[in-house]
Amino acid sequence: MRFILLVLTLSCFSVNAQTPTALTYYLPQNTTYNSEIPTPESVIGHQVGEWHITHDKLVQYMQVLAEASDRIHIENRGETFEGRPLLLLTITSPENHSNIKNIRTTHIASTENNSVNVENMPIVVYQGFSIHGNEASGSNAALLVAYYLAAAQSDDVKSLLNNTVVLFDPSYNPDGLQRFAYWANSNKSKHLNPDPNDREYDEVWPGGRTNHYWFDMNRDWLPVQLPESRVRIESFHKWLPNILTDHHEMGTNSTFFFQPGIPSRTHPLTPKLNQELTKSIGNYHAKALDKIGSLYYTEENFDDFYYGKGSTFPDINGGIGILFEQGSSRGHIQETSNGILTFPFTIRNQFTAALSTLEAGENMRKEILQYQHDFYKNARTEANKENGKAIVFGDEKDAAKTYHLAEILKRHQIEFHKLKNDFKTNGKQFRKGYSYVVPKNQKNTRLINAMFEKRTTFQDSLFYDVSAWTFPLAFGLDYAENISTTNAGAKVEYLQMKTGLVTAKSNYAYVMEWHEYYAPKALNTILGSGLRAKVGMQQFRMNGKTYDYGTILIPVQNQNKSADQLFVFLQKVAKNSHLQIDAVATGLTEGIDLGSSQFRALSQPKVAMIVGEGIRSYDAGEIWHVFDQRYDMRITKLDTRNLDRTDLSRYNTIIIPSGSLDANDTENLKKWTEDGGTLIAYRTALKWLNSNELMKLEFKKSELIAENISHEERRGFRGAQVIGGAIFEAKQDRSHPINFGYKNDAIALFRNHTLFLTPDKQSYNNPLQYTKNPLLSGYISKRNLDSLALSVPFKTKRYKSGRIIAFTDNTNFRAFWYGTNKLLMNAIFFRKEL
Repeated sequence: MRFILLVLTLSCFSVNAQTPTALTYYLPQNTTYNSEIPTPESVIGHQVGEWHITHDKLVQYMQVLAEASDRIHIENRGETFEGRPLLLLTITSPENHSNIKNIRTTHIASTENNSVNVENMPIVVYQGFSIHGNEASGSNAALLVAYYLAAAQSDDVKSLLNNTVVLFDPSYNPDGLQRFAYWANSNKSKHLNPDPNDREYDEVWPGGRTNHYWFDMNRDWLPVQLPESRVRIESFHKWLPNILTDHHEMGTNSTFFFQPGIPSRTHPLTPKLNQELTKSIGNYHAKALDKIGSLYYTEENFDDFYYGKGSTFPDINGGIGILFEQGSSRGHIQETSNGILTFPFTIRNQFTAALSTLEAGENMRKEILQYQHDFYKNARTEANKENGKAIVFGDEKDAAKTYHLAEILKRHQIEFHKLKNDFKTNGKQFRKGYSYVVPKNQKNTRLINAMFEKRTTFQDSLFYDVSAWTFPLAFGLDYAENISTTNAGAKVEYLQMKTGLVTAKSNYAYVMEWHEYYAPKALNTILGSGLRAKVGMQQFRMNGKTYDYGTILIPVQNQNKSADQLFVFLQKVAKNSHLQIDAVATGLTEGIDLGSSQFRALSQPKVAMIVGEGIRSYDAGEIWHVFDQRYDMRITKLDTRNLDRTDLSRYNTIIIPSGSLDANDTENLKKWTEDGGTLIAYRTALKWLNSNELMKLEFKKSELIAENISHEERRGFRGAQVIGGAIFEAKQDRSHPINFGYKNDAIALFRNHTLFLTPDKQSYNNPLQYTKNPLLSGYISKRNLDSLALSVPFKTKRYKSGRIIAFTDNTNFRAFWYGTNKLLMNAIFFRKEL
């Protein structure tokens, strides 16, 4: 009844100008509040929930609060891509603050010793908000949680702070939060309008969910590729929190969700007790939400499988991750199937769950501390059984990719060593300086297992996110398990990238192999300076070295730089790109000579990418990021709104990440391609290519028929046919330019869709083709696996004077799929040779 009255009351508010929501609506009234602690309104200029908090005001309030309260210490750990601070507040009693270093030392020691006394140890709770920027009730609730912990005077709060260290992250995603707050606030009416059709509830592309480069940051806890993630993971490993909360929003017609998720969708490496403790904590959430009359549910919809999410990452690190999902108002007020949903109501639910987490943490303190201690103690027992065993990974031709995987291990405090000597195992060559050895007998052995495992059997066939993320496969590296630790050299304390160099000065030519990850960056710099460069279409040998397909030739003569200037310039290029450029004194080789027509002239890429409505923002952001952050290459973002008015002749390459275009834009792109442009299309854009007769594509089809499936089971039946994200093997024809720079005859591809292309009748037109048994890691139904086998992920064809290139799979997935980035670069630099 109380809930119904509340909804009716809020409905009345909607027909008038918004009535500010007082703090009494949110805060417990069983305590007094210190008047010397500034309220949110006194700093940000409005009541919580009246407007969406902008990140600058959120930062301002946290700084003022920390200055006013001896319960709070604040630190700026870094910046986002847009320069916004990444704050962390440590909230605990003044007595604990005076002893905080010893508290942390003791806490970490409890994960490393064989016995522990948890009697007087504080529990560590990491509370984080709104990793998706347009799920804003979390960060708005953070204002209230921080105020409450700083100002409440009750004995219960003082006891809580004595027994708890709260690591408080008010905004996981500052850039996204700012983008969304601007949208919601700029479209707010004086008289709040709950009509879901109002512009306020329909963000313009790409929306505020993502960070600057349009990444979903709640998938980056394990790969750690983004600045926001890197500082967060550093804080996590510094403290190893016992509980970590992740406050989200979901569909407007939903209520409130808290973990655990669906029991059968928990990763097998997660201890059973983890889920039992999560459920016990959930009882505190239920009790608190019952008290304020809010509807909720648990153990439905969501899972605890992928360790790259905030609510699951702690589970493989001795902690307990908790996901909260609040039905979203998406603005300030909306009609829903549960009545009128106001922004303050969503904030109050998030605030309530944040406090119930702390209550559970304090009351279950000893049990949860003991669980973490036992987690690592049991892990040490498992690790001891692996004593003398190790994993080796590397690429004898590419030190950069190897470095970047090692960089992730370093961020997760995983120990690894240099390779003592070159050696060969299982037909794979591991080279000193290009490989690392990871002993299995170490503290984070379970995390190592999670990162390196190849899993193809599952208890459940439905996944909220990806079902596989095997890191050496993602990086395109060779690796071997169960090798002897006698292959390990010195432990890597300070990780360094390979130093680039030019072997000598030449008056004739320089050659650069295409294997290194940053070779495209080097080539782009060379071409961008006006220098001539060519690509070798065949292998050759000189000076005792075999040069592979795709080797780049830079002649010394007839350039815009003298021989001395060219040498100095290339030294800088090699250094910045961490690779080797070889000086040669003759054009005579074993194989194609340097003056051969099999060396083809290259031109500077002038690349644009279609973005905006109709285009998948995640895919577009990943491409933008790889150009801008990895290869230092310019890419022009062409919005679909203005495409019909854009002079496309400025570009020789245009990318459609995934999506489709309207008829007028399609005709413009057809004409541009006919005139010599190269059009690169990904994923669902292939259907657009086919339907608009730009490229004839034949998709494999198979009928899905349900037999003995009940109405209740129908969603699971259909869901099992989704490829949520798995890894598959394709064979490579390395003589084809799309595969230049790859040393193996097979490649691991990431796939999360069911587009299956039939191969060409001519084998040489299938330079990439899935193998007969392609599954390497992850889940796929037998029906889809049969369809995928021997299909092709790549097609190319001439289109009058231009060329069209089609990829079924994302080659730039989530910034950590280093192993396939070069496929896109090959399509761009060698576009005329495909």
